[in-house]
Amino acid sequence: MSDHSSLHVLIAGATSQAGIATAEALSAAGAKVIAVGSDSGRLQSALGHMPTVELRTCNLADAAAVGSLAARLRDEGIAVDGLIHLVGGWRGGSGIEGQAEEDYEFLHTSVLTTLRNTTRSFVSDLERSARGRLAIVSATAVDQPTAGNASYAAVKAAAETWVRAVAHEFAGQSESDAKGPAAAIVVVKALLDDGMQAARPDRRFPGYTHVRDLAATLAGLFDQAPAAINGQRLVLAD
Repeated sequence: MSDHSSLHVLIAGATSQAGIATAEALSAAGAKVIAVGSDSGRLQSALGHMPTVELRTCNLADAAAVGSLAARLRDEGIAVDGLIHLVGGWRGGSGIEGQAEEDYEFLHTSVLTTLRNTTRSFVSDLERSARGRLAIVSATAVDQPTAGNASYAAVKAAAETWVRAVAHEFAGQSESDAKGPAAAIVVVKALLDDGMQAARPDRRFPGYTHVRDLAATLAGLFDQAPAAINGQRLVLAD
């Protein structure tokens, strides 16, 4: 992995195990990480042990709040080179009739609204960066939806479509094969962390992706040529 010391990377939804692992991977590569979450206590608990990670509290579902965060960072001389969107969650139900309205609204807000807000606020920074990157984590459920996860799969599919639209805006902006912005979708079946393994030591977790492997993939996007990843689905699941 190349030196990321010139990069400012914002992780949206940083308090999850995936967010922690991604912050660690990017920091290890030298990037300046801005970890954003809705609760200052959770941010401190999850990432306070990493002195090089800057913690910022923001309601990412509030477009005005996200715009204010972007403005504050620019006022401080910080232009974001990477936006890693990890805000999410899962809700399911029993069949199509069991896809509750409140569950769909939760998913739409946490997955799609936060993605729209963050990309609209930071896309100009990414376009100006020589290594600007947008990445989301999607799911194999988009390709194989079931009645029980219909709402989840539908919202994830919408998020993928939004990222491909950002990729369309990025297309043709590369200064060379090695420079320019790119937007990518990393696809997993499900995520695994050390706590899950410790709680179920006899379970194999087939097809799951460990958060450290996900983090390595996300950090590695900054090393790849824009044309190789822009608008692409990078599938990590077996």
